[in-house]
Amino acid sequence: MKMQDSRTLMSGNAAAARGLYEAGCCVVSSYPGTPSTEITEEAAKFDEIYCEWAPNEKVAMETAFGASLAGKRSFCGMKHVGLNVAADPLFTLAYTGVNAGMIIAVADDPGMHSSQNEQDSRHYAKSAKIPMLEPSDASESLEFFKIAYDISERFDTPVLLKMCTRIAHSQSLVKISDRVENPVKAYGKNIAKYVMMPGNAIKRHPIVEQRLLDLKFYAESSELNRIENGRDNSLGIITSSTCYQYVKEACGDLYPVLKLGMIHPMPEKKIRDFASQVQKLVIVEELDPFIEEFCRNLGLGIEIDGKNLFSLQGELSQNIICEKLGLTHESGTILSDVKIPPRPPLMCAGCPHRGLFFTLNKLKCTVLGDIGCYTLGAVAPLSAIEMTLCMGASVSATHGFNKALGHDSERKTVGVIGDSTFMHSGMTGLANIAYNQSNSTIIILDNSITGMTGHQQNPTTGYNIKGDPAGKIDLEKLCRSMGIENVRVIDPYNLRECERVISEELSIDAPSVIISRRPCALLKYVKHNAPLKVNPDKCVGCKSCMKIGCPSLSIKNNKACVDRTSCVGCGVCKQLCKFGAFEESERA
Repeated sequence: MKMQDSRTLMSGNAAAARGLYEAGCCVVSSYPGTPSTEITEEAAKFDEIYCEWAPNEKVAMETAFGASLAGKRSFCGMKHVGLNVAADPLFTLAYTGVNAGMIIAVADDPGMHSSQNEQDSRHYAKSAKIPMLEPSDASESLEFFKIAYDISERFDTPVLLKMCTRIAHSQSLVKISDRVENPVKAYGKNIAKYVMMPGNAIKRHPIVEQRLLDLKFYAESSELNRIENGRDNSLGIITSSTCYQYVKEACGDLYPVLKLGMIHPMPEKKIRDFASQVQKLVIVEELDPFIEEFCRNLGLGIEIDGKNLFSLQGELSQNIICEKLGLTHESGTILSDVKIPPRPPLMCAGCPHRGLFFTLNKLKCTVLGDIGCYTLGAVAPLSAIEMTLCMGASVSATHGFNKALGHDSERKTVGVIGDSTFMHSGMTGLANIAYNQSNSTIIILDNSITGMTGHQQNPTTGYNIKGDPAGKIDLEKLCRSMGIENVRVIDPYNLRECERVISEELSIDAPSVIISRRPCALLKYVKHNAPLKVNPDKCVGCKSCMKIGCPSLSIKNNKACVDRTSCVGCGVCKQLCKFGAFEESERA
C-alpha cells in the first residue's frame, strides 16, 4: 500500500538516511566520524539497504564505487578529515564517472566540536571538478540526497553532499514518502571509461571539463539555488547551509537573499542578476571565502563584504550577523548575552585508558597519540600525550621519532592508538616499523569498540553494523604476522602489571606491541563492580587519588569522596592510596 505523504521531526542525518532510502539506495559503506556517523547508522535501520562500517574512508568510497559500477545506487559517508583519506579515489572518480548514482557525504565541523582541524570541504568539489550540494536543514537534507542521485546519473558523476555539525544534528519537520525502487543499471565492460591508465585518463579529462560546463548551465535553472525577495534592496545577501538559517533569523525578509543549494559549480548568471538588483552584497559563509572569492572574480561592479566582516575561524550565529550588519531589536531579532559555562571533555568514570596513561606519565614516557577518546590522555592531570596529528600517525611518527633520536629515544617513547584507528590506518605504520626495524613500542588501546563516535563496531569486535556476528581480526596474530615478535596483552586496570610490562618492552632492542585490553566502561554488556567508598578515618587528604582525574572522585572537607552514581568500581584509585582508604561497598 502506498504511504501517504506525512511530516515528522528528524535530525539532518536521519533525514539524509531517509533520502537514501526513498531514492532507492542499495549499498552504503562508511567509516564513523562525527558529525556524519548517524547517516549510516540510520540507513542501517532500513532492510532494503545493505550497510557496513568499512575499515577506513578510502575503502568505503571504493566499495561504494564498486556497487555503483555494478549498477546499484550507492553511498559513502565521512567527516571532513575522512575525505582527506578518501581523496585518492575521489579525484579519479571524476574521470571514470559512475554507472548507477553515487553520493559522497562529507560533514564539516566548524568550531571543531569533535575534530582536530577546521577544514572547508567545498574546496574538494572545486579541485576534483565534481558537483556539491549543501542543504540548510533536515528537510533539504532528505530532498537534496534524492536530487543528488538524479544529478549523478544524469551527468555521469559522483556527487558530494556537504553537511556540517549544525545541519547534521539539528531537527526540523521533514516530509517523508515511499521508497522508489530503481532498475539495476546493466554493467558493461568499458575499458576506456573505467581503466584509468594514462592513455585512457587523458581522453577522459575533456569529458570532465565538458561535464563541468553542463553542470554550470544546470545550476542556473536549478531550484537548488533560489532568490528570496526583501523589503530593502540597499543590501543583498548570498549565503548557504547553516548560515542561511542564521541570516533568516537575524534579518527575516528585510534584505533579499540568494540561497545557494548547489555550492559547486555556482550559477554565475543568477549571481550577476541578483547583484544587479541590490546596491551592495554581503557574503555570509563559515570558514573560507569560497563564495566570496567566486563573486569577486566575476567583477560585479558593486561593493562586496564578506570576510572583512566575518571571521575565517569558527561558527557564525544570529548574534554575530546582527552585530556585523548593524541590526537592532527593531528588526525583530532579540540579542542574548547569556554565556554558557564551558564543559571541558574528560575520560569517563572507569575508562580503561586512565590507568594506562597514569602509568605512562609516571614512567615519564614520551607519548605520541592518535585520534579517539584516548586523545583526552593529553588533558590534565594525566597530561601524558604529547602529539596528536591524524588517524594512524602515532605509529608512523613513533618510528620516525626514534629513527631521528636513536637509542635514548627508543627507551622512553611509545605510540598509542585505538583498536579501530589501528585498523583504519595504523597497520601500515606498524608494517613500516617491522620492515625498517626501529625499536619502537606501540600500545594498542583495545576497548572492544569504536568509542569516540558512539560505539560503532569495527573489524576487531566480531560484529557488523547491525550487531550480527561478523569476521573478527585477532590483533595479536595480526601483529605477529606483520613481523612483530614481541606482542603482549595487559589489563589497564592493573597498574602494577602496566608498569612492569611497559618498562620491560621499552628495555629491549626490538619492535614491540602492547595490547591494553579492557572494554569501554559504557558498553551495555559490561558488568561493573559495586562502587567504592572512602573510609574517612583512613583518608589523610593527601589527594594522590586525584592524580588520575576520575570524575567520580572529589575532595570534600579535605577528604576523598566517591560519587556512587558514577563509580564503576574499577579499583584504580584504590591502588594509588597508600593508606587503604578506599573500600568495597554494597551495591545500591
